[in-house]
Amino acid sequence: MQADLSILQLMLEASPVVQLVMLALLGASVMSWAMIFRKRRLLKLARTASDDFELRFWSGSDLVAMYTQISERRRSRSGMEGLFEAGFKEFARLRKQSGVEPMSVVAGSQRAMRVALARETDYLETNLNFLATVGSTSPYVGLFGTVWGIMSAFRAIGAMQNATLSVVAPGIAEALVATAMGLFAAIPAVIAYNRYTNDVDRLINRYDTFVEEFSSILQRQAHLRHRDADAHVHDNEHGHIKHDEDED
Repeated sequence: MQADLSILQLMLEASPVVQLVMLALLGASVMSWAMIFRKRRLLKLARTASDDFELRFWSGSDLVAMYTQISERRRSRSGMEGLFEAGFKEFARLRKQSGVEPMSVVAGSQRAMRVALARETDYLETNLNFLATVGSTSPYVGLFGTVWGIMSAFRAIGAMQNATLSVVAPGIAEALVATAMGLFAAIPAVIAYNRYTNDVDRLINRYDTFVEEFSSILQRQAHLRHRDADAHVHDNEHGHIKHDEDED
């Protein structure tokens, strides 16, 4: 407890510039910790939602029923659900238009999913730049406070004719507190940034893989429908020809 009081006393007795540096570092540390916990919760929910959706999607569920169920929800769709909804919605819209080639239908669906993927990537990467900034700049901000504090201490020493260690130590100690606070703010931010960047990359890779796999499914569906339509037209044409021959 005494050590805590001594550090607090050093912070309160520091020069105004050093106190400002300490206050900035304390604020950056509090904000980074808040973002760390928020990002941890967001990524956990995203992974869980992806696992649940993939389990339903690959279990052989009807795509139309899945799309209807997802689109009727009032809450916003994100993750793989959002990619699926965007792709299937565009697929259904283009498929209803006459004269659209199957590859054009699939290409339109892919573009819709890529746009949704870009929005999802931007959402997952939110606040990561702040953690990177805190991790890279906090030690230098703390070092600035330390240098300034030591300069102030040496100026005070220069004004004294006889300076002892007991006089010099408090000024230098309060300056070094700024460096310690800079490291305290930077280290968790760097660790969290590296961890969450890896987690985001893995999620984006899962989303990208799903886009490719779903595009393949839509491509088969588009070609199958196009083939059935051609077969229906071919049968109708032959029926008319046969009917004309009977009349002759």
